[in-house]
Amino acid sequence: MGQMLFDRSESELIGLARKGDGAAFAELIRPHYAAAFRMAYGMLHDSQEAEDAVQDAAFTAWKKLGNLHAESPMRPWFLAILANRCRYVSKTGSRSVVSAEIREVQAPAIDIAAGLDLRRALGRLGHDERLVLVLRYYLDMPYEEIAGTLGVTPKAARTRVERAVHRLRPILQVREALI
Repeated sequence: MGQMLFDRSESELIGLARKGDGAAFAELIRPHYAAAFRMAYGMLHDSQEAEDAVQDAAFTAWKKLGNLHAESPMRPWFLAILANRCRYVSKTGSRSVVSAEIREVQAPAIDIAAGLDLRRALGRLGHDERLVLVLRYYLDMPYEEIAGTLGVTPKAARTRVERAVHRLRPILQVREALI
């Protein structure tokens, strides 16, 4: 039966998963897993926490699959669940600052020089601003898909991205001026 699932449409897989077919649900999640991990890592900056957040979001999606409209695509809905999970993890402060500092010291020099400053700057933004930047620039999502994930219009998604970029620029410029 597993091989036959590959030939089914997303809406057919959703129908099967709603009836309790775990293999169908796995097929629904599989194509979105890599993007979900990149998003979670972009939000949390910790690979273990990102992995945990994606797994928790997948479990929540499985439990709440009945909330997904039949004609709605899986990816924006699943990424919205993941965004909420990342928000929760960020609020609870479960990350270890010491382990993050150790990883930064052991990271390659190019990561420290460029990526670390960007990660720190992103960390200074609020969750919603960081989320739209991760969706747009880490996942290269079009504004229409960002809008679907956030439950807003494409114009509102574009505006949120532009505002977040506008807030990010001074943070990066201040950092460059200090160097």
